[in-house]
Amino acid sequence: MSTSAKGGWAASGGGGSASMEYVSTRGGTGTVDFEGALFSGYAPDQGLFMPQHIPLLDGDTLRRWSSLSYRELVKELCSLFITAGLIPRSMLNDLIDRAFSRFRHKDVVHLSKLKDGLNVLELWHGVTYAFKDLSLSCTGQFLQYFLEKKQKHVTILVGTSGDTGSSAIESVRGQKNMDIFVLLPKGFCTQIQELQMTTVIEDNVHVFAAHGNSDEIDEPIKELFADVDFARKYNLMSLNSVNWSRIMVQIAHHFYAYFQCAPSLDTTPLPVVEIVVPTGGGGNITAGCIAQKMGLPIRLVAAVNSNDIIHRTVQHGDFSLSESMKATLASAMDIQLSETLRSCSASDEDIVRAMQRCWEENHYLLCPHSAVAAHYHYSQPDGAPRCCLAPASAAKFQDAVLRAGLVPQLPPEITALTAMETRSTPLDRGQDWAQALRGWIEAMAQWREARGHCLAASGQQGITGQGVTQT
Repeated sequence: MSTSAKGGWAASGGGGSASMEYVSTRGGTGTVDFEGALFSGYAPDQGLFMPQHIPLLDGDTLRRWSSLSYRELVKELCSLFITAGLIPRSMLNDLIDRAFSRFRHKDVVHLSKLKDGLNVLELWHGVTYAFKDLSLSCTGQFLQYFLEKKQKHVTILVGTSGDTGSSAIESVRGQKNMDIFVLLPKGFCTQIQELQMTTVIEDNVHVFAAHGNSDEIDEPIKELFADVDFARKYNLMSLNSVNWSRIMVQIAHHFYAYFQCAPSLDTTPLPVVEIVVPTGGGGNITAGCIAQKMGLPIRLVAAVNSNDIIHRTVQHGDFSLSESMKATLASAMDIQLSETLRSCSASDEDIVRAMQRCWEENHYLLCPHSAVAAHYHYSQPDGAPRCCLAPASAAKFQDAVLRAGLVPQLPPEITALTAMETRSTPLDRGQDWAQALRGWIEAMAQWREARGHCLAASGQQGITGQGVTQT
């Protein structure tokens, strides 16, 4: 069966796109295939790899897809952007099934329809209770598929504002052909977010607690990627939102939200649904923009907190950085550098009121990021069909729940974190973070080489211990 599309583009239902290549947003590099984009993160010219063309789906295709499960939508969408020559369709389906095998909800994601027309799409039923589990679990499977085929090792660099780090760690923990180095902003994550990273005691996981904010920890990572020789020698790659694979999987959120909340698909043109996206770095809203370009009739709203560069840019064309980044209840949005479309901004007081109202009306706990989207919904009296994306569980944000005068609901997996051993390495103010990372990456490469020789010579387990701070 073929999936027809306008503009002369067609994708086979039995495999990936016949021809899908990726180019840098800065135009300074040649084309690569999906595998090249996956392993690059940033393009060599420091741009982002994006599809050279976006498939445009017609109304019949959208109506047919409306009956698909979330899992099936991910498979269909990924098959449009990954050629069958790279990953055969049957294998692609298997990889995605494996990725979602650890999710707690049978449908992977779940829509809660609440009072006053508030539709909340729960994207947080993965291992770390955050939406990034969705894209990173798939990305981890894609990485492993290619690495096993080529017997290759990669070094993954991740800067996190809270949830990306733990999701990335869970997607690759214990894998012998990947080392992951995660920088977290000490004091800017919640205790649970930090524990989800520092309690993973695996040989291939290296967590650094940096005394800086989310924007600052990105700088040493960019510096290492800009050193082309170093990046090539150690096969550096990123699993931040810059990685196309994450954006690709997140496109499914928007399709699923639309199909769940559209009043009817029997009309021409199809009805418009507003998707409210809590956003920090802009990855999820970028996926929504691509979904729009594919023909999905959605109107996007980027919901941000007091770090409102996105809101100011959209409303007033003001892309200037504030003097400092504010620590807020919605910590994963404590980022100033991003891009998007329509927007709204919510203060901490707005967040608290939205959390309180949702609980009073529904006995439903919103995380502070989801509450930013709900704040927008509550401010709109139009009754238009709308879906608010919920990026994380309230269980990860006890302080915000308590500030709203509500009672945290903690699952056993979260409660158990406080009793577990932790491991991390501090990065202090004034320290050359990029140089420290270089040293660690070089040392780990030497350690793995030595362990390999040891194993080859004796057949024993080899060297253990990594000289990191343990608490």
